Amino acid sequence: MSMPVARDVLAALAEEHGVCVRPVALRRTDLDTGLTEVIDVPCGARLASKCKPCAEKARKLRRQQIREGWHLTDEPTVTVEAPADDVVALVTTRAHLEFDRAALAYEPMSQVERASQLRDIDDAVTELDEQLSTCRVRGALVPQADAKPKRVRSTRRRTDAVDLPKLPVDARTVGRVYRGKDGKAHRPSTLLTLTLGSHGPVHSALRRGKWVQTCECGVMHAEYDPLIGTPVDPETYDYRRAALDSIHFARVLDRFWQNLRRAAGWNVQYAGAVELQRRLAPHAHFAVRGTVPRALMRQVAAATYHQVWWPQFDRPVYDVNGKVPVWNADAEAYCDPRTGTPLTPWADALDALDADDASPADVVRLGRVDARGIEQGTKDAERAIRYVTKYLTKDLVDDTAVRTDPQQAHFDRLHAELSVLPCSPTCANWLLYGVQPDQAKPGLTPGRCSGKVHQRTTLGFTGRRVLVSRQWSGKTLADHRADNRAWVRTVLSGALAEGEEPADDPHRYHFEMARPDDPDVDSLAVRLMRAVSERRRWHSELREALDPAPPPTALALAA
Repeated sequence: MSMPVARDVLAALAEEHGVCVRPVALRRTDLDTGLTEVIDVPCGARLASKCKPCAEKARKLRRQQIREGWHLTDEPTVTVEAPADDVVALVTTRAHLEFDRAALAYEPMSQVERASQLRDIDDAVTELDEQLSTCRVRGALVPQADAKPKRVRSTRRRTDAVDLPKLPVDARTVGRVYRGKDGKAHRPSTLLTLTLGSHGPVHSALRRGKWVQTCECGVMHAEYDPLIGTPVDPETYDYRRAALDSIHFARVLDRFWQNLRRAAGWNVQYAGAVELQRRLAPHAHFAVRGTVPRALMRQVAAATYHQVWWPQFDRPVYDVNGKVPVWNADAEAYCDPRTGTPLTPWADALDALDADDASPADVVRLGRVDARGIEQGTKDAERAIRYVTKYLTKDLVDDTAVRTDPQQAHFDRLHAELSVLPCSPTCANWLLYGVQPDQAKPGLTPGRCSGKVHQRTTLGFTGRRVLVSRQWSGKTLADHRADNRAWVRTVLSGALAEGEEPADDPHRYHFEMARPDDPDVDSLAVRLMRAVSERRRWHSELREALDPAPPPTALALAA
């Protein structure tokens, strides 16, 4: 039993050389030659628990993206290519069809004939839109009409919110340049951390240099004390507030950046990631291009809020462990288990919020703001990039290090609160508060909603873990991958500026999934061994191209 398992040795070897340990077998057919072969494609997992090499590759790519866009001195621009001839032809034909549709109203004909011609035009328009969607063009010519009218809420700020300056937002995204006393130019950027407010005192081990501050309980805890992150008094800790803040934290972040741009007067760009604190509350670290006064950032954070315009859900009407509303097939609705009366429909519950004296079901706000200036090219800049992306290969709850009974009790208590709160208009938990979920259907069970909010791996947060603004670097992740591949091809071809091979025609090949039991698909172990050998040869060739042989010495020339 002490001997290592052969497959584990192969998996460890593949991880050491950055080879995907669970590749996807695809069958590629060359449409020009008819040649068919099976190729392996990396799984592209983002978590190390699924595939460590792919997760680490994704994290390095995010670091590259943050590094390239953090300290830009020029505005990132994206050159929009000219539309192809086929796109122009399709749009022109689409315009003629719209003209023909409008002209039918003035043509003398019967209603049946007019309806028939309109139907033919609509079919042609649908076919043209499908063809246009396959071309190299973004968006749609005509936006799709919503089936239901969108509810519009007043944008008037709350009376209890802090006032903010409102400036016209300039189109620039690059920060200001400062001149020192020695005449040297400085273009600093910002490392920003946004957290939620307090839900109650928790045990902590705060450090100020070499000194440890006293906790709220009056004790100086060690760094790995089993009480770290747990409430000082679990009975008074506001678990409901903590759960609601976690659910709507992503929307509060979006509001913060909107308010910051309006208050600063320029298009602030950011790139960051969301993590969990030891108290299990989400917080976010951002690399912000340029600098904004810290006082203004704190003012914006204090003035940022998100209103949840849902029906009131502060008091449950039914108990999740007792009798809950049941589905009535005749009424096509959920009814009270005792009286049989249908619950309030979702649309009627929202109509009640249109009254002048209506108030939102909840208001979520931000807490503390930490901002630090970072200069380009310093050790702090690279350290900050690693700090922002250090937990991207783990689940959101993996870095909380729940190891002790008090921490596990705190985790379970917060998850229990999340399991009975509504996460969306279609959540089954609305039945606990006497409201029909939106688009109600049979089979909904309160307390067992399948939404990500209620899962133990997310603990309430369901937004994107990585948040990057649109004009951060002027490139997408696909562009950064293409840059990396082009660099490798350039180095291996022996030319540092020219000699890059043109990309293959994307329409030349046809791909389909290969079945594991196909006769030409080798076992996973054989495919991994081939991939490891190929990766080792690539690394060897790349090292030789980057580090050419040293020049011969005088003794060698004399010989």
